Amino acid sequence: MEINQSIFKPYDIRGIYPKELNKETAFEIGQAFVEYTGAKKIAVARDARLSSDELFRSLTDGITSLGVDVCDVGQIPTECLYFAVGAYDFDAGIMITASHNPKEYNGFKMIKKDGKDITIIRGKDLLSFVESSGKDRKVSGKKGKLVKKDILQDFITHISSFSDSALIKPFSIIVDASNGVAGSVVAKIGEQLPAKISLLNYKPDGHFPNHSPNPLLEGSTDQIRGEINSQKADFGFIFDGDADRIFLIDEKGEMVKADVTLLLLAKYFLQKYPKSAIAYNAICSKAVPEFIEKWQGKPIKTQVGFVNVREGLLKNDGVMGGELSGHYCFKDNFYLDSGAIAFLVLLQVISEGNKKVSEIAAELSPYAKSSEINFEVENKDEILNKIKEKYFDGKQDYLDGVTVEYNDWWFNARPSNTEPLLRLTIEAESPVLLDLKKKELSDFIKN
Repeated sequence: MEINQSIFKPYDIRGIYPKELNKETAFEIGQAFVEYTGAKKIAVARDARLSSDELFRSLTDGITSLGVDVCDVGQIPTECLYFAVGAYDFDAGIMITASHNPKEYNGFKMIKKDGKDITIIRGKDLLSFVESSGKDRKVSGKKGKLVKKDILQDFITHISSFSDSALIKPFSIIVDASNGVAGSVVAKIGEQLPAKISLLNYKPDGHFPNHSPNPLLEGSTDQIRGEINSQKADFGFIFDGDADRIFLIDEKGEMVKADVTLLLLAKYFLQKYPKSAIAYNAICSKAVPEFIEKWQGKPIKTQVGFVNVREGLLKNDGVMGGELSGHYCFKDNFYLDSGAIAFLVLLQVISEGNKKVSEIAAELSPYAKSSEINFEVENKDEILNKIKEKYFDGKQDYLDGVTVEYNDWWFNARPSNTEPLLRLTIEAESPVLLDLKKKELSDFIKN
């Protein structure tokens, strides 16, 4: 069978169903995963996408055809699958999800356990294995078992250990589950909190009828903004489709930038674990390392991408890390990301802040920063070289694309791994300087 190679991404497997990723492909991937990992017992979970059940059946058929047992841990957030592998006697795990992608997509996030360590298996790693051994693979004489396990209560107990619910104020908050898989978990958490939680779009629905499963897309926060304003709520949160990403929404209905949210979390963990390392990526505000150092932590700068932030955390024995996409990972959560842990910790941090969320955010936002600007270009490397030449008098680093720093402003230009795009981030001491440099760089890249 010919498998579409484009679905094997740098971090996971993802493609349009059934055009690029279908049940036959899922069967092959299930078998390849077994042989790649050597796992004997695999946990599998799925999100609310319309194709997830069919892909589950085919994937697990592939796994069990080689005599390996599968445990179905249900329709749950990605982080619950991570917890299952970390906390129980599973060798590996697969989450069937396309995260925040549009509804026609689906895919697989994959992990393997080595002793106490958990490794993220990248899609591109599995591709070579599918290609090299797929034709010779033999079906086992003894088929593996498929069993079910309810892990939700154990998961709630685990994430609840990260904060003290007694310190959380009786806020009125809105939580938008985006018709993904966050709803049941947030409802369960809410039972033990003094806060009044109003849930939006809490029923899983793979049509995503109310807005995109990507909170960063334009229009995704219109609904929660309206609810916060009409209910006069204190603040809110919005999750993405598989609930591993979370964004804080202030009392005005405005999204708090994820690097500001990272600082709220970092301060909390540095108070608990002084002088620890905090990982952040190359396009976060320069306020991030400045505040981390001020709070006597150790800032660790990484390439963009959650997998890279996690690797920075692991290599430096850090306590937590995060990035602008809304992923936050924690040492005591197997170094993996969790929207639910961030949710609980932020409730405590905001409770202790005794200020409105917009005021807390403003204190951690001393600079003017643009959102990422994307330029469609075919000659990404050529343009990057020209940028390096033009801005030769700034301090340059090449950790991810090129970052150039001056006394009162900086920028990062980096190529997309998967699209003909050049991505630009700019930050400056003032909004006026930001606008000036944004126009200057945009004109240069376009011309």
